[in-house]
Amino acid sequence: MALPIGLAKKQQARCCMEAFVLYATFQYFLNAILTHWGSTFGVDFSAAVGGSSGLTTIAGIKTLDMGMIGALLISGIVVFIHNKFFDVKLPDWLGIFNGAAFIVIIGFFILLPVALVAAFIWPTIQHGMVIFQNFIAGTGYVGVWVFVFLERLLIPFGLHHLLAFPFYYDSAVIAGGVKAAWIAMLPELAASTEPLKDLAPFAWPQLLGLSKVFGCTGIALALYKTAKPEKKTKVAGLLIPITLTAVLAGITEPIEFTFLFIAPLLFVVHAILAATLATVANMFGVVGYLSGGLIETAATNFIPLMKNHWPTYLTLLIIGLIFVAIYYFVFTFLILKFDFKTPGREDDDDIVFKTKAEYREKQSNGKAAIITDSDMALQFLEGLGGKDNITDVTNCVTRLRVNVKDGALVQSDAYFRAAGAHGLVHKDKSIQVIVGLNVTAVRDEFEQLL
Repeated sequence: MALPIGLAKKQQARCCMEAFVLYATFQYFLNAILTHWGSTFGVDFSAAVGGSSGLTTIAGIKTLDMGMIGALLISGIVVFIHNKFFDVKLPDWLGIFNGAAFIVIIGFFILLPVALVAAFIWPTIQHGMVIFQNFIAGTGYVGVWVFVFLERLLIPFGLHHLLAFPFYYDSAVIAGGVKAAWIAMLPELAASTEPLKDLAPFAWPQLLGLSKVFGCTGIALALYKTAKPEKKTKVAGLLIPITLTAVLAGITEPIEFTFLFIAPLLFVVHAILAATLATVANMFGVVGYLSGGLIETAATNFIPLMKNHWPTYLTLLIIGLIFVAIYYFVFTFLILKFDFKTPGREDDDDIVFKTKAEYREKQSNGKAAIITDSDMALQFLEGLGGKDNITDVTNCVTRLRVNVKDGALVQSDAYFRAAGAHGLVHKDKSIQVIVGLNVTAVRDEFEQLL
């Protein structure tokens, strides 16, 4: 449902229904194929669902357990078909099949070979995934370190959810996923004085959230420390909101993408430190629903469990503060050692984080005004080469994602920062404008302009 809402260029609601119908159709195809030829593909389709069978039930249909990867695959195919063929006009005598019906018809024939391919290759992929998940789940502290390290390292590629979700919501560690199991156990955990790690040893995959609270704080302090004296005020104006976003809400993209494309080495170091922080915390008995920011953590850990488990959280605080210092000193050293041009250290005075008021003042010849989301969208559109240069536009939590016809028409990173963005990622015809948490409003204005 999320992919059509986010990626369909028009008629998102119809695309959601198309995705649902064709996802069910795909499961029926798999069921029929494996019922007759399961042994050919190495699948014992007579086995019970669950466990190590690799089978599950979806909408009452016995099928291969492809988890959220299968759902995303089918939904992505449907979105592609929808965007390409939804506006196709059939002859009048076939008019009843226009629009969503036409997409389902096309999808029916496309998903049959897709189901054949899935039946052929997914059992092998599934076996490899089980081996990898068993390695992470069965190697103790090594598994904790590898899991958190890879999760952080996959963020720039948008693939971190593919690693984490089988642990969070599927049965890689415990039936039903770590998050549901932890919430279900809260009354038992609150009533017991036994160590949390003894009561819920499975609840380690969510320790990656510790780097959001403590790691991002240390990074922000280092970025402020290494900024040029005359730029510290402006850098603080950037860092305070994006650090609070990470610490309170667990959304790390704004601060991580601030230095990721400037100094990828820092991001690798961040992944190493995040993995080490989670592992050390687990060694000292810390487990829990700790994948988000402080708001989520308080609701699912501190508030219900503090009475009987305060020693665990005191231990966590001490370890976390130590790692704030480690992050601070390591990042400060690396930034100065390699002279990374992080915010506030740019050589060009134009490449700074201008405030919205400053930008409007410059545009109005000294008459100060506050830049609105509409103003920002207009400047972004002009900087991207104008309406005729735009192919499509979407957004994630913090970034405006735009595909353009001619990448050479796109303005510089400095232009977009002056217009109110936090930076620009320019890869040929694929553009990401790092806007911030108001990106949805900016996208709405941007689409109105289009």
